[in-house]
Amino acid sequence: MTMAGSSVDLGAELTARLPGAVERDVSLAELTTYRLGGPVAWLVRVGNVADLRALAAVVEERHPPVLVVGRGSNLLVADRGFPGVGVVLAGAFDTIDLRPADGILRAGGAVALPVLARRAAAAGLAGLEFYVGIPGSVGGAVRMNAGGHGRTTAEVLTSASVADLGAGGEVREVDADALGFGYRTSALGPLDVAVRARLRVEPADPSACEAAVAEIVRWRRAHQPGGSNAGSVFANPPGDSAGRIIDAQGLKGLRVGGAVVSAKHANFFQAEDGATADDVQQLVFEVRRRVLDATGIELVPELRMVGFEDTP
Repeated sequence: MTMAGSSVDLGAELTARLPGAVERDVSLAELTTYRLGGPVAWLVRVGNVADLRALAAVVEERHPPVLVVGRGSNLLVADRGFPGVGVVLAGAFDTIDLRPADGILRAGGAVALPVLARRAAAAGLAGLEFYVGIPGSVGGAVRMNAGGHGRTTAEVLTSASVADLGAGGEVREVDADALGFGYRTSALGPLDVAVRARLRVEPADPSACEAAVAEIVRWRRAHQPGGSNAGSVFANPPGDSAGRIIDAQGLKGLRVGGAVVSAKHANFFQAEDGATADDVQQLVFEVRRRVLDATGIELVPELRMVGFEDTP
């Protein structure tokens, strides 16, 4: 689904500046937990700061649509795909320094949060166990202030290294209190990439840390569905739970095509075999409409929907 004309030139320029790091017409379904969606015209795997600068030069010159993809755990891409540049961190950004100085652990933006939680626990570094239940990346956690089990990224982050693809790709260190954290939000813009995080940890007994990780995994398996989904679809309204509100309207099991509201947790929408991204989006519309009509509560999607003509 590459764009005609200028897209070919864009691909040639990306390939020239980032040899070996650029792929064409890559299925975004393979990069998201929904396992749905069409291709991205060009995918760039950025492995180091030099790659960031080379990519930023193209972005500044050509101004293509840009989609930064972490683990794809809160992302739904339209079936027609994304007609621009997808960016995935790799290489030097997929490392963890487990020798913290002054109680600070450093992790690259590409590191999977469950991997971070398990490796920190095994090293006797407490404070990041909650990440085992979040199927995202460190960079995504910074962008979305990811949280669970009573803790959020804002509570453990001291600073993040952020590259602005619209300003040369230079990496700057941003203190946590300057990131504008809110509920599942931050001040990072669409061209900002969190490439490394500095996270507060404490020395502890590794067996106690690993037991805490195991308990979170047990709870998650008992209360949340597996399969193809992207976790919570809607943000929780202040003082309430989106899952409780949806369940109270009897919407568990509501279906649009191959997409269905989970019977285990009403704020999880499952993609069954044969589902399309459009099915999921239309289910989001329908649940939001029914809840608004019945309660006056306007649920706000936490799920990021990209490439659709309409969004709720």
